[in-house]
Amino acid sequence: MELYTTYYSSPIGLIEITGNEDGISSLSFEEKTENKNTKIHASLKESVYQLDEYFQGIRKEFDLKLNPEGSKFKQKVWKQLMKIPYGKTRSYLQISKQIGDANANRAVGNANGKNPIPIIIPCHRVIGNTGKLVGYSGGLWRKEWLLNHENSIIFGKQTKLFQ
Repeated sequence: MELYTTYYSSPIGLIEITGNEDGISSLSFEEKTENKNTKIHASLKESVYQLDEYFQGIRKEFDLKLNPEGSKFKQKVWKQLMKIPYGKTRSYLQISKQIGDANANRAVGNANGKNPIPIIIPCHRVIGNTGKLVGYSGGLWRKEWLLNHENSIIFGKQTKLFQ
């Protein structure tokens, strides 16, 4: 089945969304913005709409059909990430325990880093075991922005989690 691509201009930069009727297969941050097709295929319209609601502070959970490619282990980790509540964080150790292998910290970190659909599969909510921000495919500044955004919506004011 053919994949379609569209772009969404977010407060943290241009986001490329790829997918089809089977679901969203990837979401990535684009550093260059020239000559980007802004036509939205019907299969991607809902994802753009829900991302817009998320950035406006209206949406706290996504209800989209997802189709990420990855091993069974990665799929298991990504499924667990979807259970992290809006505005909350979990450590790699907590995630590894939740999937049944307390020794899988590094593998969980690897799967988290290979998440093809950030924001929607909220890998930004995973932090280091010491409570510090570590790794994010879109850059740590975006991870911090997303966490602060969710925190500000919950508490109704602009707050900073990390200073």
